[in-house]
Amino acid sequence: MDPTFLIIIVLLAGLIGFQFWSSRKRQKEAQNRLASMHPGVEVMTNFGLYGTLVSMDDEDNTALVQIAPKTIVKLHRQVILKVVEPPMPEEIEESEPESAQDPKFGERIDDAEPKKPNRKKATDSGE
Repeated sequence: MDPTFLIIIVLLAGLIGFQFWSSRKRQKEAQNRLASMHPGVEVMTNFGLYGTLVSMDDEDNTALVQIAPKTIVKLHRQVILKVVEPPMPEEIEESEPESAQDPKFGERIDDAEPKKPNRKKATDSGE
């Protein structure tokens, strides 16, 4: 057998194995996502709509999502992208105190003289 033919066979087998591995990984992720979806959780759709999951119907493959008070939309179940978890409160670090001379954004300081750009004085020698 030709060595290049063997290399092609090995690469082809590796590619097929990688496809099977990635499809199983996607299936597990989809099952985990569906398991975490239950009524009352906040969800996001793949087109950016946020809402609270009201119910899911496995037979019709639909979900009811409340997007505003008294506003419930019926969506295809596969449109729901993920369960939105509430953000964790970040620790607020104390910043260094601002100096009294630094103006805040938009603050005007009247007692400071405006700075003029340094310009060379023109001389009679033509420089």
